[in-house]
Amino acid sequence: MTMKSVGKHSRVVVCQLIFAALVTVAALAGSALTGEQGSLHVLVVKEDNGNPVANAAVVLHSVNRKGKQARGGYELKTNHDGQTSFDGIPYGALRIQVLVPGFQTYGGDFDIGKPDLYLTIKLKRPQGQYSLYDRPDPKFEPIKPDARKPDGAAPAKPDTSAPAKPDANQPAPNADPKQDASKPPSER
Repeated sequence: MTMKSVGKHSRVVVCQLIFAALVTVAALAGSALTGEQGSLHVLVVKEDNGNPVANAAVVLHSVNRKGKQARGGYELKTNHDGQTSFDGIPYGALRIQVLVPGFQTYGGDFDIGKPDLYLTIKLKRPQGQYSLYDRPDPKFEPIKPDARKPDGAAPAKPDTSAPAKPDANQPAPNADPKQDASKPPSER
């Protein structure tokens, strides 16, 4: 790369970063028609015992009137007491997601409309998952080990997709048994 191309590349990256920051600020400010802002206080605990969850990722996204999530947003981390807060949230719709390894992801939409909003989010442990594929299909016939070829490969199955050719010596299924199939139709 030449010095000109490096300088051009870095200017493009800086412009992209500035644009991304402006879009994020504009998205959050766009929901604040009144200009009022509130503070968000989040406590993340385990549902089963109420113990705080440290280092939980709390992700904030503004949401437009149609319920679409804006690009950008903020990610906060909870402290050892399971708490985090954010000042300067514009009034309006806010989507909050909480992600912690070993727990179900939490997500919810909230309306910020007062100076202080306190939320307690209770995280659940993952539930058992069920699959239709866990049950054997009654139509499925497993290959028996003794039917395998010496190299361990399964034996070839006959092709059942094409109909079998009828035997010339056998009469057709709907043929009249009194007719002699060995004679041409004109002589019958």
